[in-house]
Amino acid sequence: MHLTSPELTPSIAVDSRGANAALARWGEVRADGPQLITPPQTERWKAAWPRPKTFGMTFPEGVEFLPAKKPVASTAPRPGGTGPAKKVRPPKTRTRVPPPAGALSLKDRLFYALQPPIEAWIAGQELVMPFEPFRYQYEGVAWLFSRSSGLLADEMGLGKTMQTIVCIRMLLRSSQVKRVLVICPKPLIPNWQRELAMWAEEIPVATVEGKTAKREVMWADPRIPVLLCNYEVVARDLRDMPEEQLPKFDLVVLDEAQRIKNGGGATHQTLATIPRKRTILLTGTPIENRPEELVSLFEYLQLLPKNSNPSLKQLRAISDDYILRRTKDLAQPDMPPRLDRDAVIDLAPAQRAAYDFAEKEGVVRLNETEDLTVQHVFELVLRLKQISNYDPVTNESSKLERLCADMEEIAASGGKAILFSQWTKTLDWLEERTRQYGCLVYHGGVPHKKREPILTRFKEDPSKHLILMSYGTGAVGLNLQFAGYVFLYDRWWNPAIEDQAVNRAHRVGVKTKVIVNKFICRDTVEERIDKVLQEKREIFNAVLGDGDALNDDLTLSAKDIFGLFDLKAKTEGGGTRAIMPKAA
Repeated sequence: MHLTSPELTPSIAVDSRGANAALARWGEVRADGPQLITPPQTERWKAAWPRPKTFGMTFPEGVEFLPAKKPVASTAPRPGGTGPAKKVRPPKTRTRVPPPAGALSLKDRLFYALQPPIEAWIAGQELVMPFEPFRYQYEGVAWLFSRSSGLLADEMGLGKTMQTIVCIRMLLRSSQVKRVLVICPKPLIPNWQRELAMWAEEIPVATVEGKTAKREVMWADPRIPVLLCNYEVVARDLRDMPEEQLPKFDLVVLDEAQRIKNGGGATHQTLATIPRKRTILLTGTPIENRPEELVSLFEYLQLLPKNSNPSLKQLRAISDDYILRRTKDLAQPDMPPRLDRDAVIDLAPAQRAAYDFAEKEGVVRLNETEDLTVQHVFELVLRLKQISNYDPVTNESSKLERLCADMEEIAASGGKAILFSQWTKTLDWLEERTRQYGCLVYHGGVPHKKREPILTRFKEDPSKHLILMSYGTGAVGLNLQFAGYVFLYDRWWNPAIEDQAVNRAHRVGVKTKVIVNKFICRDTVEERIDKVLQEKREIFNAVLGDGDALNDDLTLSAKDIFGLFDLKAKTEGGGTRAIMPKAA
């Protein structure tokens, strides 16, 4: 009700004398409402949770705790037809980096567990590869990546250099290392430069060479990610350097690590002083002569104390944890085989007469020599082996006749062959007599600048069917997998060196089988040496797991060397006694 509305205002007449004037005033209007019952007020409680700070992160694929089920090839017919069933290819396996056995902290184990598969690095263009690595090579890279110390002892030709370079790339990209030193023999410097440019083109690499002042600057410059150097330069530059000035590295790689097999040698002692966090050793022959050589390698890896004397069983246990070795037949079962043929040859008449005279006369002199040593016996062995190669008086050689007969067939089919000998004099002698096969010579007397052109010419020139190499120069670091034939003109004392030589041709990338011809002259010291070589293979297999014998009697001793000849000395009673080496 609106009392102020003009339509409702009453009209009141007021006396002119002022009587009833109050009637013209508005009355006071009040509104009283009833008392209502109100509910009691209650306080509402709200949870005041603090808002946590968060950040986003994309995790790689999780760890596969259960083995993946093997995919079953589908045999369902193709949709819309009755044709043959389409087989489904199983998915590619992934290579994960396993945490090392010594990783105890959760941080370290998570680091390796969260690493993506190595194949994902390549698929995501993190690591651009010129070729797709083999499965066993992925596994080798993962094994190296997860270890602070390790010895990669794959058989020759399986790509130890490539696996190491890929591991270095991964370590640099993951900030695990910042400075790397690669040490190798001087002839392998060009090979490492070529492999690094192929498999890690984005990594700056510097070779420590030149004058002393230049080398000193390179050693002191920490900005170079990868330094490449040979053993002789490292030993010369760091031997007398004060400890506080020694360059520090996150990773040191030793290629052909058998160079430090002598634990008491100057090279081993100098390299052991280099400060480093990780160490990788590369060698296909961790044992060349005796198990003590493997002890020196383990001492450098700081797995054994200095001057230790472990048994073969202890070496076997350490090898299981810190050595990774794969052979060709296991790593690449589809790889063309290596066929070894022992060519047992009878000496030519002039050779036989010269050989028999030299051996008879040499044995007589040894029997009459006082204080006979192993060196005296070796001198006779070398003399007899040279006569087995060719008669120095008449130049008659049954080995040369056999070589020419084989080379005629090889050259006619367009093949290529490698011949190894331990003497450069023998190689020069053979060069004059095998020129019809376009032979080339590659040994220590050839200047380093001319060696690469020789190998290139041998590979590309179809008229060059034979290359003559010395064991010392041609047995390591060369890739000659285009050669289908190998001749061991004379046998080296060590089977590991022979295998190194053969594997210049029988290695990853070979397209055809490799035929290895080992020349052995009948009824000579070469036959006896062949038996010794078989015994030395047993030493290698016993430590690295391919053999069953685990005793200390397998080491080649001076007694075995003296046993090559029937050496006898006269006694006071008129009889004879066998001459044996004096006990050390």
